[in-house]
Amino acid sequence: MSNTKFDLAVIGAGPGGYVAAIRAAQLGMKVAIVERDRLGGICLNWGCIPTKALLRTSEIYRLMQSAGEFGLSADNIGFDVAKVVERSRKVAEKLSNGVAFLMKKNDITVIDGTAKLEGEGRIAVTGKHGEALPEVTAKHILVATGARAKTQPGLEPDGKLIWTYKEAMVPERFPRSLLIVGSGAIGIEFASFYRTLGAQVTVVELLDRILPAEDEEISRLAQKAFAKQGIAIRTSTTVERLVKNEDTVTVTLRTPDGDTLDGTVDRVILAIGITGNVEGLGLEEQGVTIDKSHIVVDEWCRTGVDGLYAIGDVVGPPWLAHKTMHEGVLCVEKIAGVETVHPMDKTNIPACTYSWPQVASLGLTETAARDAGHTLKVGHYPYSANGKAIAMGEAEGLVKTIFDAHTGALLGAHMIGAEVTELIQGFAIGKTLETTEAELIATIFPHPTLSEMMHESVLDAFGRALHI
Repeated sequence: MSNTKFDLAVIGAGPGGYVAAIRAAQLGMKVAIVERDRLGGICLNWGCIPTKALLRTSEIYRLMQSAGEFGLSADNIGFDVAKVVERSRKVAEKLSNGVAFLMKKNDITVIDGTAKLEGEGRIAVTGKHGEALPEVTAKHILVATGARAKTQPGLEPDGKLIWTYKEAMVPERFPRSLLIVGSGAIGIEFASFYRTLGAQVTVVELLDRILPAEDEEISRLAQKAFAKQGIAIRTSTTVERLVKNEDTVTVTLRTPDGDTLDGTVDRVILAIGITGNVEGLGLEEQGVTIDKSHIVVDEWCRTGVDGLYAIGDVVGPPWLAHKTMHEGVLCVEKIAGVETVHPMDKTNIPACTYSWPQVASLGLTETAARDAGHTLKVGHYPYSANGKAIAMGEAEGLVKTIFDAHTGALLGAHMIGAEVTELIQGFAIGKTLETTEAELIATIFPHPTLSEMMHESVLDAFGRALHI
């Protein structure tokens, strides 16, 4: 590294970090990025991307098992778990290599090592073998170190019998039975993947419903769909004890009525949340405020320390790659003085769960909207009334829209069913543009498509549905 002085130094090359670096380079800054592991961070290497590759495999497997419904025949359907994992890892590797290409294309200096803040725009870097690398200096420093799986006493992962998401993505052999602790997006996606491929799956949730961040109506529909598939769901339940045997885990659960249940499973997956990667960075020594493992920032991602910023999972929820990337661009554009940049409205951030069925949402839930004092108009449209859904053999699902009754403003959209993780972006665009029901009703949706249900749900909210 011939030059160690930069306009911007980014710590962490996950989706937020590398996108921020690219945008800064586009704006004429000289940029360095420090990464201790692989380019792309958790998302590309151990999160968003490889899990979607696994879920694509399970989706195809499910469709092959349903071949008879489409007039087709497929015999001796099976899978090779090693090859399933291999494909997932290759997808991740390809995209990580793609990030390396983007760094080179944008003339961004990539430093392999671990960073520590030394104050006054200085970063000490330790190489992968413990050697001291040249100190980096920058006018602006952006922390994008992400997060890792949360653990709790008595439920510590060991990588063999008790897994985090990492081990769950690369099983050496397919488990016959699983206990999944936590029913957020990560837990439900793994439940869906393993159940579709034939494992006996139990999901335990401390709260009174699964996918607790979603609209209650959608959450209930999801629980019903997963139960129909054979996933055992225990809500308002805690894990009292995990006892590791030679190749199984004995589990003790405490039910809502206070009773205990014992059982044995091959593996346990912990999906109880994440913890920000704030250790060892020298943050508190520089005066940065840490709250429950997350860096406190303002609407422009400023930490309160001059020249020091933070984005992504390390600053708190929602823990989503697309939120992180948007923060990276927003932060860098603010640093560069771009006049058109605006603070992020978190109600415009879509949330997606890539299970079967998929779940996607945007904005306020019905309960949150009512609690905020809105008078509502709520629309529904079922998949069972949509021609494309029926033709696809995916006739279970619902599109729900929530509007302010007085202004017509779109407050929220909540969906469950095939491809809703793609459909939700239509509502995201509309909400970002501050659309009302009038613009959505006047929009022409193509036929036959799943997207027509979005239109019909809006129509239903205002008493004008055409096909139900």
